[in-house]
Amino acid sequence: MVDSHDAVQEGVVANPDLAAQRPAIPELPNAELGPALVASPQAWLTAANSLSHRQAMQVAPAVLAYIGDAVYELHVRLQYLHPPRRIQAYHQQVVAQVRAEAQAEHLLALVEAELLTEVEQDVVRRGRNAATGKPKRLTVDVYRHATGFEALLGYLYLTQGDRLSDLLAKIDFSID
Repeated sequence: MVDSHDAVQEGVVANPDLAAQRPAIPELPNAELGPALVASPQAWLTAANSLSHRQAMQVAPAVLAYIGDAVYELHVRLQYLHPPRRIQAYHQQVVAQVRAEAQAEHLLALVEAELLTEVEQDVVRRGRNAATGKPKRLTVDVYRHATGFEALLGYLYLTQGDRLSDLLAKIDFSID
């Protein structure tokens, strides 16, 4: 037996009266972005700069941090490609940079150098506040700063790729 909620989700309305009573599922900003990313693995490249500031501010900070985490790890991996080395050494360098402690230090360095705009500081604040729960091996402050850093990178990836590149170029990878 098909549940009427499942039928509505699939576009088949078993009971139109019941379907009319259900609240509409809100669309995410740029709703075509999600299916496009699933349909084509290369589509993530076109997601950069795809949202306006207003649309990006409607994205949950945890989602921005999730995207920012992936963007940052890719950036770090690309930083360590040269000179060629063994995979284990390469992996250790990357892991040292993508750890929450290093991310928190990078964020604090950007803040201390006064490199962030007010909007970017707001995104960081939203990301920090979204970091709930009790981390196992970190202090709460480090975890929150790392999440704020990731949220910033996710926001910039979706809205301002050039600004993202500028800030990533200012990161000192000797911190570990």
